[in-house]
Amino acid sequence: MNDEEESEEISDATLERNDTMEMEEDGDEVSVSSKSSKSSEVSEVEQSSLAMISRYQVVQDHSFDEIQLPTATAEQIRLCWAAFFAKMPSREAAGEAIYDVLMEEAPGVAALFKSARSVFGLRFIEGLNSLVVEINEPAALKKQVETLGYQHLDYDVTTARVELVRDGILQVMEQEMGAQFTSFYRDSFSALLNYVGGAFMYIKRELAGHIKIIQRSWRLARKVMEEEAVHQQEEPDSPLSVPQVPSAPSEAATDEKVKAKEAKEETEEEKGAKDKNSLQVPTSFEGMFLFNAAVMGYGESSWMKIVLDHLDAIAVNVANTSRLQEECFVLTIHLSKVKDSVNLPEFKAVMLAALRSIVPDEWNMDHEMAWNWLWESVERIISSTISFPRAYEKTIRTFLFEQSEANMNQLRAQTYSCFFQRCPSGQDHFKQSTTRLYFILDRNYEMVLEIFENPAKVVEDLSALGLRHVGFGVPVEFFPPFVASAVEALNTLTTDEAISQAFTWSETLISKILMRVILEGSTIVMKAINLNEEAALRKAISVAPRGQRAQQLLNITAGTQSFSPLFWAIDSGSLNSAKAIIQDLLTIRADREVYYYGCEELFRRHPNIIKRLCTSAPTLLETLLDGLIWRSRVTSEGLRRVNYYIKHLIQDEEGNFAPAMDDVVQHADPKIASHPCMILATDMVWFKFATFYFLLSRGYFLFTLLVFASGQTILVRHQEMETQEETRRWNHHPSDGRVDRPFTASLEPSQTRRERFTSRTWPVRSEIPC
Repeated sequence: MNDEEESEEISDATLERNDTMEMEEDGDEVSVSSKSSKSSEVSEVEQSSLAMISRYQVVQDHSFDEIQLPTATAEQIRLCWAAFFAKMPSREAAGEAIYDVLMEEAPGVAALFKSARSVFGLRFIEGLNSLVVEINEPAALKKQVETLGYQHLDYDVTTARVELVRDGILQVMEQEMGAQFTSFYRDSFSALLNYVGGAFMYIKRELAGHIKIIQRSWRLARKVMEEEAVHQQEEPDSPLSVPQVPSAPSEAATDEKVKAKEAKEETEEEKGAKDKNSLQVPTSFEGMFLFNAAVMGYGESSWMKIVLDHLDAIAVNVANTSRLQEECFVLTIHLSKVKDSVNLPEFKAVMLAALRSIVPDEWNMDHEMAWNWLWESVERIISSTISFPRAYEKTIRTFLFEQSEANMNQLRAQTYSCFFQRCPSGQDHFKQSTTRLYFILDRNYEMVLEIFENPAKVVEDLSALGLRHVGFGVPVEFFPPFVASAVEALNTLTTDEAISQAFTWSETLISKILMRVILEGSTIVMKAINLNEEAALRKAISVAPRGQRAQQLLNITAGTQSFSPLFWAIDSGSLNSAKAIIQDLLTIRADREVYYYGCEELFRRHPNIIKRLCTSAPTLLETLLDGLIWRSRVTSEGLRRVNYYIKHLIQDEEGNFAPAMDDVVQHADPKIASHPCMILATDMVWFKFATFYFLLSRGYFLFTLLVFASGQTILVRHQEMETQEETRRWNHHPSDGRVDRPFTASLEPSQTRRERFTSRTWPVRSEIPC
C-alpha cells in the first residue's frame, strides 16, 4: 500500500468520525470541534516534518539553508540518539563501532581517516552529538555544521562518499537498536546526515578559497612579526641609533678648540641619526597598523587598539564559526565601554593597508575579497550587538540587587528543579549540599554581571573553570538545558522581557565559552583518567607519537589556561591512572637512533613532584623512584648494567640543591629513604660535597677544644676570691673571649649562638669546670 492510499483512507476515516460526532448533543459539539482543530494542527506539523525529511533524503549541495524541524520531531530524534548511546558501553565504543564499519564497508573512504581508532571514535561521536544537541535550533545547527565544514576543507567530500559514511552510521544504529530503530528514525537521521554532507560540499566550493587565503596571509604576517622580534633580540642596536666612534685625534689637534668642534660635530651626528631612526617605517603588522592609522588621521581612535588586540583571535579562528562569534561578542563588550564613536569601516581600511605592506609579494584581488568577506562578517555581528551590553548590564544589575533573600532562594531552588526535570542525569554531577549548589548559582550570577564590567578577566576565569569541568567529566550537552532552566526560573520572578533577554544573552555567552574550553580540553587521556583504569589510560595514550606522549600526559591547554592531567589524577584520587601516567613517562622508548624518556619533561613541568607525592599520594613514590632506574637486559660476567637518573633529586633547574631529599626526610618513611635512588643520591651528596664541609667544621671544633684545654692547664687556679677587684679582673680575662667563646659557640645551636652573640652575655669563667 503506497502513501497516497494511506492518506485517502485516513481522510475517509476522519470524515466518518466527524459525521458521527455532529449527530451528538450540542454540549459535545464544542469539544469535538476543538479536537478536530488540534488534530488538524498536528497533521500540519507532521506534514511539514515529513516534507523537510523527504527533501533531504538526497544530498543537497546547491544551497546551504537552515533546516527547520518541528519540536516534536527533534525530540524524537534526541530520544533515539540517547537510546543508541544506552545500547553501547560508552560513547567512545559507539564511535569505534562506526569506525570499524567504515573500514570494512567503505575502503575508499577509509583512506581519508588518518587518525587512530580511539581518537577517531571520540571526535566523530562528539561531532555527531553536537549536531543532535542543536537539532531544534536551526540557526545554531547551521553554525555548528558550518564549523565542521571548515574543518573538512582539506578533504575531498563528494556525494558518493557522503552516502557511504551515512549508510555506515545508519547500519551501526540499526544493528544496536534493532526493531527500536524504525523507518521514521532512519529517514530522520538520513536527512540530517545528508544535510551535513551537502553543507560540507557547498562550503568547500564557495568559501574554501577565502578561508585558505586568510589563513595563509595571516600566517605570513605573523611570521614576519616573529622574525622581526628575533632580529631585534639578536641586533638590538641599529647602526643609525649608535653614534659613530670618532677616530683618534692627530697630534696637531690637541687644543681645546678642536676638541670642542669635534664634540659639536658628534652631537649633530647623533641628532641626525636619531631623526633618521625615528622616521623608520615599522615592519611588524601592529606597528604598520598604528603607523597607517596615524597617517590616515585615526591615531586618536582608542577603540582601534582594542579591535587590533582581538584581530589575531579572529583571523586564527576564521574557520570556526562558534569561536568567531564568541570573540566578536567579547569584542562587542569591550567596544561598548568606549566613549568615542566606533566606525568599523575605518578599521577595515587601515587593516587592509597594513596587510598590503606586510605581504606585498602575494597580495592580489583574491586577498582583497577574502579579507573584505571576513571583516563584513565580523562587522555584521558587532553592529547587531554593540548596543546590547550597556543596556543589558544596567537591566541585570537593577534586577538582581532589588531581589530579597527569599526571592533569591526561590530563584536558586527553581533553577535546579527545572534543570533536574530537563536532565535527570544531571543529578549525578550535582551531588553536593544545598549550600554548595546555591554557592555555584551565586557565582554564576556574579559572572553574569562581571562579564560586562571586565570581560577579559571573566574569560580567564571561565577558561580555568572549564578545565576543572574537564576533570569532572561534565558533558557539554548539560549547558543548554541549564541556561534554559535558569531563564525559566528567572521568568517566575519577573514578566519584563528586557530582563529575560539580557539574562539569556549573558548566560548564553558564558555557556559557550565553557563548552568551548571543555571540548578543547576533553582529550582521550582525560576520559581515561575519569575512568581510573590503567588499561584505559594505556590504550588512550598508545596512539600518541613517542615525541608527544609526555606533552599529552603533562599539559592540556584550553583557551588561555593549562593544567596537568597527572596532578589532576592525583588530586581527584585516580591513583591507578596516576600510576600508569608515571610509568609511561619513565619508560624509555627508541625510534631508530632517537630515544625518548620523560624524566626531563616530568621534572621540568613539576619540579615539586616529590613533595606532591609525599603529601597526596605516598604509594606512588616507589613507582616514581623505580622509574628513575634503568636495568639492562644483558648480563656480562654475572653483572648487569644499571643507570640511575637522579639529577633532579640533587639539583633543580637553577643549579641549586633540590628539595627532594628534604621532602623524603620529612616524609619519614624508611622504605622510601632506603630506596636505591635515594641512597645513591644521598651518598653522592655526602662524599662529593658534604664530607669536606663536615670535616672542616669538626676540625674547627677540635682546634677550639685544644685551645680551651691548653688555657685550662696554663692558667692559675684560684680557690678563693679575696677582693671584688680581683674577681672582676678574673671574669674579664682575655681567654674568656679567645677560648671560651668559640668553644661554647660550636656546641650551641645556631639560634642560641645567634642570641648569645647579640646579647653578649657570657658565662662566668669560674663556673666552667677544669
